[in-house]
Parts: sequence; C-alpha cells; structure tokens
Amino acid sequence: MIQHCPTPTELDDLELLVSGAYAPLTRFNEPDSVVTLDLPDGVDDAELVDPEGLPLARVAADGSLEPLTHAQYGPFRRLHLTPAQVREQHAGATFVPVVDALSEADLDELRGLGRVVLLALSGTGTSPLSPVALVRATLAAADLLPDAAVVAVPLPAHGDAEADHALGARVVQTYAGDDPVHALTETSGDLPAAVAAIVDEDQPAPEDQGLVLFFTGLSGSGKSTLARALVDLLLEQGGRTVTSLDGDVVRRNLSAGLTFSRADRETNIRRIGWVAAEIARHGGVAVCSPIAPFTETRDQVREMVEAAGGAFFLVHVATPLEECERRDRKGLYAKARAGEIPEFTGISSPYEEPDDPAVRVDTTGRTVEDALDDVLVALDEDGYLHLRGTDG
Repeated sequence: MIQHCPTPTELDDLELLVSGAYAPLTRFNEPDSVVTLDLPDGVDDAELVDPEGLPLARVAADGSLEPLTHAQYGPFRRLHLTPAQVREQHAGATFVPVVDALSEADLDELRGLGRVVLLALSGTGTSPLSPVALVRATLAAADLLPDAAVVAVPLPAHGDAEADHALGARVVQTYAGDDPVHALTETSGDLPAAVAAIVDEDQPAPEDQGLVLFFTGLSGSGKSTLARALVDLLLEQGGRTVTSLDGDVVRRNLSAGLTFSRADRETNIRRIGWVAAEIARHGGVAVCSPIAPFTETRDQVREMVEAAGGAFFLVHVATPLEECERRDRKGLYAKARAGEIPEFTGISSPYEEPDDPAVRVDTTGRTVEDALDDVLVALDEDGYLHLRGTDG
C-alpha cells in the first residue's frame, strides 16, 4: 500500500471525519459531498500520512477510513478536541462559532450569554486570518470574557459557499449537542488591543509582507538579467532581506543531480517554490528567475507562497521567441533545432504563457533600466516595494 500525503484541506477533512465531527458522514467521496480525496492516478487505496510522514489512516477504494492515530503535531493541538470530548467537558455552555477576530461589539454581545465555548473554525480557507492567528485571536478575546473556553475546529472551505455553510452548521451543532448555539450578529467595530496586535501581525501591510518575485520566460528573454538588476536595487536600498534563487545557482546547490527531463524540471521549480515560500514566511523577499514553462507548476508555487502568508508577484518576461533565439549567446537554440537538446522550451517543448501575470515585460530593443521600470511601476502600484527613483 502506497503512502500519500493529502492536501491541507483534505487533512482537515480527515481529522473531522475520524473525530465524528462530520457525522453522519464517515468517508470521503460520498455522492454530492464536498468532502473529497484525490489519490494519485491508478491508486485506489492508500495509507494517508501527515507532512512529517506520520501514518494517520488507511483509505479504501470506496473512501472508507481505518484510523491509525490522531494528528500529534501543530500549534494548539491541545485545543483540537473531539465533539464527544467537548460535549462532556462543556455541557450546559452556549456554543459560538468564530471565523474572524472578535470585536469589542462582539464581546459585549457575548458577555450576556454566561458560559460560552468559542469554536474557532480554523480550517484551511475558512477565515480571512491564518488558522493559527484565528486561534490566537480567539484566545485573546476569551481572556476578556468572564467565562469562556476555546476549541479549535479545523473546518476547511471547499469552494462551494452553500455546501460549506450547511456543512459548517452541522459540525457546530455536532459539537454543541443539545446545548444552544449562538450566531454572532454581523457587526464591525474596533478590536481589543490584544486582538488587534495579532491581526496586524498576521496581515501586514503589503510593503511589510513576505514577497516572492517570480520571473518566468523563455531562455534568453532577459528574465535573469532583470531579476539580478532588481536584487541589486533591493540591496542598495536596504531594509529588506533579499535572496536570489537564480535557475543556474539553484541547479548547482539545490537541485544537483536532476536532469532536464520535464519531470525533473518541474521538481526543480517546486524546490525553488518551497524555499521561496519559506523565505516569504519569515518576511523576506525571494527573487526567482526560472523558465517555469508550465501553468500548473507556477500555480503550485503560488499556492505554497500564499499558504506561507506571502505575496506572489508573477513577472512574465514576454520577449518573443525570435528575439530570444537571435540573442542565443550559449548556442542553445541552435542545438535544440538540430535535435541535440531534447525537450527544449520554445522549440521541442511548449511554453504556456501566464494568463494573469502581475506585469508583462518585453525586453526587445530596451535597456535593462527601461524594462525593469515596468516591474518597478507595478510593484509600486500594488504597494509591495517602492524602488522607483532610487539613485544609481
């Protein structure tokens, strides 16, 4: 039986299936259910593991589950109680689902309810806050109430608002049992200082957010030249930690041993993306300049970066093939046309142009400074970096 690590959403669903929170649903892929699991092609059953490789459950071809152990790692794991544990420990309380930071008005509303259990619905994509920040903010709010407990419920979003709403209501009622559920009035207002500090940390202004600048384009398009020039500007200005993840440098230090087959090239891009996402997680700027010809892999990098709380800024260096081939200082295009280099992007392997880059740049007949200014204008308008007018 193969091991398979599900997506973050699927891991959330797995925990709620096994804990009984999704009852009467007990398996993946029931008809008309948004709780689904995608296994690799040709695989009907598998051992599901967490990102650290810990076996959590076995899944059969029909989606049924055999639990092996519960998740043991992650922040606030102590607050991940099963519905049965919650009903036993908090019988008689009022249960309040929480999907965002609680305001002063929310707290005033809750103070009239007596003993409350705040169910922080902290699954993937459910809250505008990150899962950890939502739990932290809910704990900070609970400290301001006379008698409140917090339970973390990893209820994820599945992209179907109506189905997710119905599923969420059922999960909340499963935790509450026969006790009342109170839905907060939709209000806005000031946040308590302790809560506001957590929100500010989780949602920094664009210029303070971790950032991945991802240059993609054909060989010879000028992407590495633009990326290096941008790195130089960032270093000259100071104030941000900057890491260059250039294609050739990565090949030597991170991806040594990989070939230039499509599979290995995509592995190389994912490695770049993972490192870049970790840089963004800690507030740094990563500048990447691989060819990255395939939409699917670029989207995977975007997902990694955004999951880490960073911003993904895609620059399509859209210099035409004819101009790239004319430059061809390394003679690569000539070798590719002669059949000496298989699967060469633009010749014997496709380049899938991005549909929605943050900026598109054609370097034909332009100086580096002129072409880079297109990128600087877009970065400035989006609020990420303000480098225009830098001396030198």
